[in-house]
Amino acid sequence: MKSRSRRRLLCALAAGILQPQTVIALTQIPTPHKRPIPRSGELLPIVGLGTFQTFDVGRDAAARAELKEVLRLLAQAGGCMVDSSPMYGRAEGVVGDLTAELDNRKSLFFATKVWTGGREAGIRQMQASLRLMRTDTMDLMQVHNLLDLDTHLETLREWKTAGKIRYLGITHYHSGAYDQLERLIKTGVYDFVQFNYSMDEREAEARLLPTCADSGTAVIVNRPFAQASLFGKVKGKPLPPWAAEFDCASWAQFFLKYLLGHPAVSCVIPGTRRVSHLRDNLQAGSGRLPDAATRRRMVEYLAQL
Repeated sequence: MKSRSRRRLLCALAAGILQPQTVIALTQIPTPHKRPIPRSGELLPIVGLGTFQTFDVGRDAAARAELKEVLRLLAQAGGCMVDSSPMYGRAEGVVGDLTAELDNRKSLFFATKVWTGGREAGIRQMQASLRLMRTDTMDLMQVHNLLDLDTHLETLREWKTAGKIRYLGITHYHSGAYDQLERLIKTGVYDFVQFNYSMDEREAEARLLPTCADSGTAVIVNRPFAQASLFGKVKGKPLPPWAAEFDCASWAQFFLKYLLGHPAVSCVIPGTRRVSHLRDNLQAGSGRLPDAATRRRMVEYLAQL
């Protein structure tokens, strides 16, 4: 029965009745594991979607069509985190338009950021984000790169009390900010923190991730592929045979599963505009995850390539 269905699917693709991204959407994609947000217990799928550069496509119809399939597939497969920012060009508006067309806002967890100085400017920018992303409530509002943090924190607390946002957080993108992030996390004020972490940038393992675990702060990982530099290191190189022991079938999954194997990580947000890449990323969040000993082995294997 399954083989007949597959033949029909392939025939439809060859005849031009179905587009390749539709075929991918129709094949089974495992649902990512979920972890509780420490402050609320709400379950969050551990693989989400970043929008930096990938969603800044304006009115380009072809690019929007593929991104629409990405957002459709994310929700269908059980993922939900979509992270954006006013810093990301037109990304917020593209997310809002496409999710409105799909009518799947309720299936997604919207996160964006405030990235400006001054209280009134911050309020205007956050109001614009709500409008662009076509939502009355933002699931998570973050102070981007800690810009004018004290000013925006007052507003974020007011908005959380009023129900305009559900969670508040802070972000940064390089290890030079880790000491400051650590001090802020210890205050217990922030529900989420977002920072860079990858197999090429493991500084967060020393103190920042343990501090997040101790303080009950949810962690979103950005730059999980170290801006794609990890793929350059493994180009043409085989996965180790023992990667199958934690259900890993690609280098993207190898890199993501390493991060997700750390219990303090709540969600990774690799950015992509390709349906095939999203499918691969989502599979990293399912099946077995590497334990501490296996993660050390992964680091050693990568170092000797």
